[in-house]
Amino acid sequence: MKLHTQFLKLHSQHGTAEGECAVTLDELAVTLGCTHRNALHIIGKMSGLGWISWTPSRGRGRRSRLAFLAAAEDIALQSMREAISGKELGGALDGIRSHARASSMQDTLQGWLLAYFGHHTEIRSDKRIDTLRLPVTQRLLSFDPLYMNLLAESFVASHIFDGLAARGTDGGTVQPGLAHTWDTDSTRTEWTFHLRKEVLFHHGKVLTAEDVVYSFGRMMNSSQRMLYSYIVKDIREVKALNPLTVRILLKRPNELFLPFLCTSRAAVVPRDSDNAAEGSFGRKPVGTGPFKLVEAQEERWVLEAFPYYFQGRAHLDQVEIVHVPWGTAGASGEPGSAFHIIPNPSAADSATWGRIHSPSSVRKFVTCNTKKQGPLSDPRVRADILACLSEEAAGVGDLSKGQEAADMPASTGSAAAILQIATIPPYAADAEGVAARLSRHGHTCKVLTVSPEAFKGPVRLESDLIVFSLLRDQDEQLRLFDLYLTLAEHMEPRVRADIEGRLQLIAREPDAGVRSAGFRGIEELLIQDSQLHILYEKPSETAYLPTVRGVSFNSQGWVDLRRLWFPPELS
Repeated sequence: MKLHTQFLKLHSQHGTAEGECAVTLDELAVTLGCTHRNALHIIGKMSGLGWISWTPSRGRGRRSRLAFLAAAEDIALQSMREAISGKELGGALDGIRSHARASSMQDTLQGWLLAYFGHHTEIRSDKRIDTLRLPVTQRLLSFDPLYMNLLAESFVASHIFDGLAARGTDGGTVQPGLAHTWDTDSTRTEWTFHLRKEVLFHHGKVLTAEDVVYSFGRMMNSSQRMLYSYIVKDIREVKALNPLTVRILLKRPNELFLPFLCTSRAAVVPRDSDNAAEGSFGRKPVGTGPFKLVEAQEERWVLEAFPYYFQGRAHLDQVEIVHVPWGTAGASGEPGSAFHIIPNPSAADSATWGRIHSPSSVRKFVTCNTKKQGPLSDPRVRADILACLSEEAAGVGDLSKGQEAADMPASTGSAAAILQIATIPPYAADAEGVAARLSRHGHTCKVLTVSPEAFKGPVRLESDLIVFSLLRDQDEQLRLFDLYLTLAEHMEPRVRADIEGRLQLIAREPDAGVRSAGFRGIEELLIQDSQLHILYEKPSETAYLPTVRGVSFNSQGWVDLRRLWFPPELS
């Protein structure tokens, strides 16, 4: 594969429309980053493969003739095929992207990738094996419920692990998971869960109440700042009453406790996972879910159907997830490309693709840090700044698209101070869009993009504006509680006390509709006080070909891979 990259370097630097050029050995050595001797060795290997023709001229500084016999697109495709089989796709793509000058090469490579991904069938030992290959744009680091940061990691984990309870297909009900039923007392602080019998972990051990105790214990004792940690802090004790019965005591009633048990954060892991080396469980997770992880590389992860899954075997036999740090994962192909499933397809997708809305959407917003001493402590300045971001002042839609605003006069207030805008990489384009809009109104901004882990630290309290998002899915109330509890940390004491008081009332409210009204009340309070501005909201979609059957969604709004199937072609 290295020789392929070296060829692309040469072609990028010395390729001509005529396919031939005059070049010195010094120039070749500089291009390849090696000595004269190694450059000649590389040229010899390429000539032997029929990729180039090399006619040397004797004498230092004399120009030799270099002719390219192979097309750069063909060499790039060879490199990608070898990279995927050798699990080095990311490196190959980076090398190709660095030296691909023509858009035609990128079009060729993207077309090949679209054919590689999607549904594929092969026959092994007279059995049909269905494999689904999915591209992701971010490298997945951990599937440990304690350490996940990315939504895609949560998606994979939701197919590896199970919780005590699960979301119903309607999205609003809670149904049995690893526990086939449960009871609670009149105070709603004592919960007793009755486990299913003979549920197997992927490594063959049988689930018992001690595994549940261990799973909650590692959550309660972790120093990791995890999503929904406010629920975990409300747990007083987890105790195994017998091998199939677990009792969980809460410090106070919390009506979000049961929905929390449906999330991938509350997944049950085997108690012997503490024998794994530090951090290794995230790369080699063991759960009870419909798929087990059988291969984990830097760029590629392979899931296989777990045949003994207690709710029935998945229709798919294998799922390959490949990190593609290029523009392929968000694009679609024409029918016949076999790219059957695309999270969040682009608007330019072919009309022949069917579309279905998942019951989720993403809301992007800006919030103000009024705890920091600065211009935003003045409500008039906050109102002025957020007014610059309003739809009336700056147009409608996705800020990351670089939408231009109408010419506006400079806004009033403190325009001299530099406003720091904090965000994480997935929302960097939106933050830059916010900065651009504010700059057109006379405000100087600096965007600070940090990792999700660093974002949990003091960086938010050191910034003036924070750009983030809310996934509005079946777990929206859990996410809203976590969001407002976090936002309250960088608000003035008066507003913080108001929000935290409202959240306490919401946590005790058994009616989901009343809880929703409580959350809307907090949103209205923050908007009226110029603490919060909603940028836009976009629904999540999944595009699929008509051959896909069983399309349904889990609580993250992703396709539920266990139910997905592809009918065989009938002769």
